[in-house]
Amino acid sequence: VQLVESGGGLVQPGGSLRLSCTASGFTWHLYNIGWFRQAPGKEREGVSCISESDGGTRYAESVKGRFNISRDNDKNTVYLEMISLKPEDTAVYYCAAGAAEVCYLHSISYEYWGQGTQVTVSS
Repeated sequence: VQLVESGGGLVQPGGSLRLSCTASGFTWHLYNIGWFRQAPGKEREGVSCISESDGGTRYAESVKGRFNISRDNDKNTVYLEMISLKPEDTAVYYCAAGAAEVCYLHSISYEYWGQGTQVTVSS
């Protein structure tokens, strides 16, 4: 089982990035996918998720209206489009896969995790 994140980098405030999470080694389309982030000295927080059952999505209040999650099951990939980035979005971003009935923004709902990709928002 492998989840690989990509697309992180350094961006100026107000900029945008698209993160990708590509999976292999398991039945991808049967799992909910979540994005989490962890900044230095802070706890990991749920950012967004998408359910496998109905494509329903959830977003943390801090990213609503700025982040958009989508999935392409043919490519085994989930994307996180991020716009209007702020310095407080700086963190390591992780994707995770879980088999709960619907997706949640709680890490306990996820069984498989990627290694993370760094996002730095700074001028």
